[in-house]
Amino acid sequence: MKTKRNTKLLLRMFHLFALVSCVSTSEDFNWTKNEKTSFYFGTFPTGFSWGVGSSAYQTEGAWNVDGKGVSIWDVFAHKKGKISSNETGDLSCEGYYKFKDDINLMKDMKLNHYRFSISWPRILPSGSKSEYINEKGIKYYDDLINMLLENRITPVITLYHWDLPQVLQEKYGGWQNISMVNYFNDFANLCFERFGNKVKYWITFNNPWSVAVEGYETGEHAPGLKLRGTGAYKTAHHIIKAHAKVWHTYDMKWRSKQKGLIGISLTADWGEPVDVSNQKDIEAAERYIQFYLGWFAAPVFNGDYPQVMKEYIGRKSGQQGLGASRLPVFLPQEKSYIKGTVDFLGLGHYTTRYVTQKNYPSGLGDSYFADRDLAELVDPRWPDPGSEWLYSVPWGFRRLLNFVKSQYGNPMIYVTENGVSEKMLCTDLCDDWRMQYFKDYINEMLKAIKAGVNVKGYTAWSLLDSFEWDEGFSERFGLYFVDFRNKNKPRYPKASVLYYKRIISSNGFPNQRELESWKRKATETCSSSNQLLAADPLIGHMEMVTEIVIPTVCTLCILLSAVFFLFLLRRCL
Repeated sequence: MKTKRNTKLLLRMFHLFALVSCVSTSEDFNWTKNEKTSFYFGTFPTGFSWGVGSSAYQTEGAWNVDGKGVSIWDVFAHKKGKISSNETGDLSCEGYYKFKDDINLMKDMKLNHYRFSISWPRILPSGSKSEYINEKGIKYYDDLINMLLENRITPVITLYHWDLPQVLQEKYGGWQNISMVNYFNDFANLCFERFGNKVKYWITFNNPWSVAVEGYETGEHAPGLKLRGTGAYKTAHHIIKAHAKVWHTYDMKWRSKQKGLIGISLTADWGEPVDVSNQKDIEAAERYIQFYLGWFAAPVFNGDYPQVMKEYIGRKSGQQGLGASRLPVFLPQEKSYIKGTVDFLGLGHYTTRYVTQKNYPSGLGDSYFADRDLAELVDPRWPDPGSEWLYSVPWGFRRLLNFVKSQYGNPMIYVTENGVSEKMLCTDLCDDWRMQYFKDYINEMLKAIKAGVNVKGYTAWSLLDSFEWDEGFSERFGLYFVDFRNKNKPRYPKASVLYYKRIISSNGFPNQRELESWKRKATETCSSSNQLLAADPLIGHMEMVTEIVIPTVCTLCILLSAVFFLFLLRRCL
């Protein structure tokens, strides 16, 4: 017993030392220095981890199979008008049945890791460990983990990728209620118990900004609540507490036995001042980042919300005649409990915005967006693959990585999401824009590493085209095209598969000639894949003919026969 206490004491001293070291190495970020340098040829550090990502609701399908409970996304997607074309994730990629095929795709790409999420309601249908554990759900994830390890692919598991059990939403109001902290901790503890001997990388939450803002402020995402000015802040407060509790649970109960790491994945666009010589624009850009990334990063690294959030939301709350700030407050003991609860930072990033000062009078009402007093702009020259929000701005990625280094003491970073979508009716597998995006963004990450940013791995988003939340299947991020019209959901490699595979095998960018060769070969390969896919709609069309056209023609024939018979009958009479 004494040995265990000593071990725990040593661990706590180690974490405290690591935290002090981090704080002591922090520095001020230079907003005026934005060097847009030329392409850098070179390789990543030995042991750098390359992977792809997915999430349960987006890919698994099997929404009501083998004892799985209903999630808030199952309910939300079934409501008319919530999702583009009223599509749902009921079937999606059928990943629940096709995970072995998908792991073979990963093996062929020679990936080092695969980031996926566990569906909370698949293993705890009612959300509660005390009520019922669905062993079929446990077995599914156990089989998935085992096959990954057999193929030397490291599993990186996200515990919460937005699919809260619907029962907890109905009973308690979901993340608006503090009781979610304990329910989530019980769920996480079960995952550590069942899978922790095989899994060494855990992510508590994926992009809590989106959960808070789009789920409880704007209502664009499940559960679709529009609690403007308060809902997002309350949700985030409970999520941060839940993350900290899970980190401590792992630290006290499992770390010494399982020797894993616990992180959180925060997604953030970069905000660049419109005018770097204008102090107001610089302050607005920093506010943009602090209200986005800092909202969650500052508490887990430093124990409290960014000062600028407390000031702005507090002042606006006062102007609105409220007795207290709409931003909740952490008690002193909560601050010390939350501070340092991150072994690595998962970082998701897609695009950049220019930012300038813009005042929103408090009389316009409560809103997370109005609280920031800023405007977001884009440069029309930035490449736009077709999604209205995602522009290719590679240098913004390096700026964000450098900001994390200077702001939070150069923590260990795993890039947990980075990729580009297309939003087109055509199904061209020669996705040259995606190859260009990966080339440029990964190269900016390499430059950041050479400058001392502690990035350990990169996750391309995503392995497959999948259900893209409120956009349904209209927006596609996949390296592999999925034909959702075909009941077998076949996967077809896009050109970016081969291109990314070459980056992995070279561990970077050897020289200009090699890169040109990669693109040429990838384009040649995808042309033949296009021919295969071109044949597929014919099969789909034939199915349509048999299922719709033939019965329709038969019905018309019967009707015409009946009309002709009546005509003859009348003549006879």
